[in-house]
Amino acid sequence: MRLAVVAVAAVLLAGDAPLPPGGGGAEARAAFARLKGLAGTWRGESSKGWVEDLHFRVIAGGSAVLETSFDAHPGEAMATLFHLDGPRLMLTHYCVAGNQPRLVATGFAEGGRVITFSYLDGTNLASRDAGHMDALVLRFVDDGHLSARWTWYQDGRERWLEEIALTRAQPAALP
Repeated sequence: MRLAVVAVAAVLLAGDAPLPPGGGGAEARAAFARLKGLAGTWRGESSKGWVEDLHFRVIAGGSAVLETSFDAHPGEAMATLFHLDGPRLMLTHYCVAGNQPRLVATGFAEGGRVITFSYLDGTNLASRDAGHMDALVLRFVDDGHLSARWTWYQDGRERWLEEIALTRAQPAALP
């Protein structure tokens, strides 16, 4: 019994224990700082065939990053709001489907250059099986390139993936 307790303690002290959803705090804060660096206009090319401009703005006294897109669905706009919630990095996606899934960062890889967000909950969803954006993997390629891979979930399974390759078109205006 003592050996088992010592083994568990050693694993925890070595840092091999899984992170809580959203990270242990430091990774979430570093990822959020990286998201703030996206401020400006980006050109997105989707694996679904459309092209659009996306805008990232740091708002609310630096406590949130707002991404807006207007061209993916003609006549419709969507928004994604990224923010910290204590030690967690979260997002709410305001979708053209009329719902608002909330995702939490569940993984950080490649020195923080890859952030994986997973479904937490949502509003305007009759159930988990109602169609919604369910996951997002952001890959920071370099200062001028970003990849966003969104997953749509419906009726108990992933239905499709969409990858958007983003290229910086214009940095944020200086205040």
